[in-house]
Amino acid sequence: ALALYVNHRVRVPGTADIVYWLADEWDGKGIFLQDADALVYPYENLKKVCEHINEKLPFVERIAVYATAADVLRRTPEELAELKRLKLGIIYMGLESGDNEVLKRVRKGITAEEMIRAGKMMKNAGIRSSVMVILGLGGSELSERHARETIRVLNEMDPDYVGALTLLFTEGTPIADDYKNGRFHPISEFESLKELLSMVEGSDFTDCFFSSMHASNYLPLRGRLPAEKERMIRQLKTVIEKADQTLLRPESYRRL
Repeated sequence: ALALYVNHRVRVPGTADIVYWLADEWDGKGIFLQDADALVYPYENLKKVCEHINEKLPFVERIAVYATAADVLRRTPEELAELKRLKLGIIYMGLESGDNEVLKRVRKGITAEEMIRAGKMMKNAGIRSSVMVILGLGGSELSERHARETIRVLNEMDPDYVGALTLLFTEGTPIADDYKNGRFHPISEFESLKELLSMVEGSDFTDCFFSSMHASNYLPLRGRLPAEKERMIRQLKTVIEKADQTLLRPESYRRL
């Protein structure tokens, strides 16, 4: 239905109007495959999906997906190269932390070393990567090593984009239960900024767009690293030194 409408302005009976509304706003350059881990799909099936997009919507420039490191590692270099040829242009992946103890505690199910391998596989295939990390995930106990090891792993992965989020508790999750029962001690707002500062200071990327613009963060920050590293460090240090709550995003806004 989408291809018929975009290519020929033909509407298919029974298709929801929202498909056509979205098509009218779409620039035609990118497609995101479902809001889940697309690489878990069997390779031959995923290849057919990408081939279908290329056939029906040849003007699309880039296909994007979410994926876990485990699913990237299950692909061969040849399979990733073929997906790249079929316009798989970027993979969004959650690192969360580069510290193996933190990863174990949150039951990530993968090690930092495996994340590094996955990152290098994507880079070797020419597929861009956007990697998410979570400030405060180690709590006060592991805060310093969480920040240190996270930037170490990110440097090894050398992603094109990094998105920093800040920990929020969701009712019913193990980490929320640990917090309620005194087994997990969260860091403060300004301690989360210190973790962010540590990561920016320790960064050694080729060329990465680093952002903390997500609503969960106390301070929106973005810039290219290493090009804007000094400016970002100055901005963070100024806010940390002032310790002024009015400079931070209000708590009530962090779940928007």
